[in-house]
Amino acid sequence: MKRTIQEIEAKIENGEATVLTAEEITKMALNGEKLSTTDVDVITTGTCGVMSGTMGIFHLPVAEPGSFKKARHILLNGIPGIPGPCPNEWLGSVDLIVYGTAYSLNDPDYGGGFLFKDLVKGKEIEVEVESSEGNVLRTPATLEDFGTAQLLGTRFAFKNYTAFVNPTSQPISSIFNAVDMLGPLKGLSFSGCGELNPLQNDPELNTLKKGAKVLLNSSEGIFIGQGTRSTPSKPNMMLTADMREMDSHYLGGYLTGAGPEVYNSVATAIPILDESILKRTFVKHEDIKLPIADIRGRHSVLSETDYGAVWNDVDERPQYREEDCRRCQECLVEERCPTGAFKNNYLNMQQCFGCGMCSFACPYQIFRMNTGQVKMDCDGEVMEIPVTCRQSDLKRARELAEELKNRIIKGEFSLRW
Repeated sequence: MKRTIQEIEAKIENGEATVLTAEEITKMALNGEKLSTTDVDVITTGTCGVMSGTMGIFHLPVAEPGSFKKARHILLNGIPGIPGPCPNEWLGSVDLIVYGTAYSLNDPDYGGGFLFKDLVKGKEIEVEVESSEGNVLRTPATLEDFGTAQLLGTRFAFKNYTAFVNPTSQPISSIFNAVDMLGPLKGLSFSGCGELNPLQNDPELNTLKKGAKVLLNSSEGIFIGQGTRSTPSKPNMMLTADMREMDSHYLGGYLTGAGPEVYNSVATAIPILDESILKRTFVKHEDIKLPIADIRGRHSVLSETDYGAVWNDVDERPQYREEDCRRCQECLVEERCPTGAFKNNYLNMQQCFGCGMCSFACPYQIFRMNTGQVKMDCDGEVMEIPVTCRQSDLKRARELAEELKNRIIKGEFSLRW
């Protein structure tokens, strides 16, 4: 049976629509329930992970009109922005772009993702402008002071990800691991939320079309179109939303072995227009292949696993046994935690990303966490490689997919603009 979005929206408005998350529909299918378009109207999906290609597009008043001609350089908490493209001549304000991968001139561990989170949390930042005349102006600012604060992602929510290992004996620095990856084959790093991921549930973009609404870090945003390096077999999404409507829980900075990155959370709604769209949402973790590549080059595939190996029967958050902590003078967990969730012997569970780095880094096993392991054929010998770093957070992805579901049920999120 074929339906239109208008018919589904009418059911939503009348409080008659059945809305489920992708995890819920998969569980029902696994339990043998016979499902059709008469049983479900909308499926919500979600993903959270490190997403390169994130930038903030800002307009910020910094001084009285006429104070300076235009900005030559600008720093936000020490992080360089790119003034322009509009020069804003004599307006006392600056148009600028800040990359998520940019980092502070004063602290290389403080990057754009951490700045974006601080802004969304309402924290005050320091703005420093060098004008075209060579004068330096400094002013504090919060997100409320910004005339425009738009987050743009050039490639988000990939359908296809790659896991990484280091087959060499030398540590390798990479954006694909929270710290320099040890080898040979000491651990595996991966991204992706498997069966909950948006493009795993609509791989042919039958409903996720240009102009579709999304939640980006809890802010209503828009799917502009396929992102950079997107292909029919490996699609991704270009998205944008207003940072002033975002929830700081869903975005932030993430340190890697090659510098700071950004994590974001995305949720999408899939209207069930026909049976073929519905059946595609029955995808399971173990149905989704996950290539394993040499961390020195993502195209050098060494083996293959699936998302069942990395997400089924694992812990999504660590257990910190504070009473057994050795209070090391140089704490490896505090040094290596990519989101800064562990400081001064305190684990901030709201800031925790569930990456698993703490259980891998602590030599005394004070942090307990089952992150799973994968089997890998190495020259005829099957080895079990532990997952030592996650660059995606299934817990946050699930929370945003559930939030979107509830908004739709309450009539607070329309499928169309």
